[in-house]
Amino acid sequence: MPEPQYIAADWYDSPHYYDLIFDQDTVVEADFVEAAWEKHSAIQGLPKQLRILEPACGSGRMMKELASRGHRVTGFDRNEKMLKAARERFESANCRGTLKRASLEEFSLKGKFDIAHCLVSTFKYILTEEGAVSHLQCVANHLRPGGIYLLGIHLTDYSRENCEHERWTGSDAGVHVVCNTRTWPPDRRTRLEKLRNRLRVRHDDDPRERLLETVWNCRTYSAGEFFRTIAKVPALTPVAFYNFHHDIERPLLQARRQLSNDVVFVLQNTSN
Repeated sequence: MPEPQYIAADWYDSPHYYDLIFDQDTVVEADFVEAAWEKHSAIQGLPKQLRILEPACGSGRMMKELASRGHRVTGFDRNEKMLKAARERFESANCRGTLKRASLEEFSLKGKFDIAHCLVSTFKYILTEEGAVSHLQCVANHLRPGGIYLLGIHLTDYSRENCEHERWTGSDAGVHVVCNTRTWPPDRRTRLEKLRNRLRVRHDDDPRERLLETVWNCRTYSAGEFFRTIAKVPALTPVAFYNFHHDIERPLLQARRQLSNDVVFVLQNTSN
């Protein structure tokens, strides 16, 4: 049978479909943000109402959840359609939050934050070392001394020769989404890996199936490469590591250079 014809699109321009895939993890991730603060922050007198920053906040799913728990939330994203969806989410939930359009590489916001989080490997969308360091320095500049940054990264195995494949599904209110992601073997010389995201979308009231495809590159990081990057921002110190199950009771205990796969780095602002 001939392969279905997909339409080139940016899947971040379809916030509703994106959320159907990832909303199921929201409560677990929000629990982890609060638990990581209690366990790893060096700020005395832990406040119940945290000031929380989310770089690349998307449609605001995490912001809304944390705001509903009483925290003061701020997020930014460079995709205006995602930000529009975030504003609508806040309005419908009667929650408050601050949203801004900005890039990961460079941003400026008012005040200092207790904690920042970016859990789903979006950091790898920054394709240069200069941009990565700028992002980390911007986060450090916006954290209170003793505050923490939870940064999730899918680390790279440069010995991998085969493509990797992941599949997610989600349904809500008559909309059904299947997401298939293919990742090609990394190029160690360029430190890039090609990704392809394919969405198959079906609405109960419409017999036509929507086929959307996004192709882009991400920057690669071995554990050693990430630690060399973070070392360029002395204010941020790695203090703990977790996998993407976000279980605060099960930190990764491996030696730093042996970390692999999906890792959440807990980076503490150790500046005065």
